[in-house]
Amino acid sequence: MDNYPLLNIFWTMLELFLWILWFFLLFKIITDIFRSQDLSGWGRAGWLILVILLPLIGVLVYVIVRGQSMSERDVQQARKSEAAFKAYVREAATDTPPGGAGAAGRSHADQLAKLAELKASGAITEAEYQRAKEKVLA
Repeated sequence: MDNYPLLNIFWTMLELFLWILWFFLLFKIITDIFRSQDLSGWGRAGWLILVILLPLIGVLVYVIVRGQSMSERDVQQARKSEAAFKAYVREAATDTPPGGAGAAGRSHADQLAKLAELKASGAITEAEYQRAKEKVLA
């Protein structure tokens, strides 16, 4: 251990950290290139060639040129994922139980919300709303 002083250990750790950080950024950029809808096929190919053949310069240029839109695409992707998850949870929560049919699988709150929407839109009258509400709560 005498041949490897403490400063060299810190330097090696810093190099390793920067190397891992660069790989993380490289994979994020490659993912962003394929996810980007505003790039044509040739644009994607050009960015990939630049990022792969001239890695350090390519990554830095990509971050400078497309960094802002890269974060916007990340936010957009997060919103899509969240919406898909909420839709899945909503669908799973309102699924009809085995042997059940129609509205039986929906919760009372969902049915009442739907009735309130129909009443607010004028599709049903107040009397119809009250009858349907009593039926749901019974």
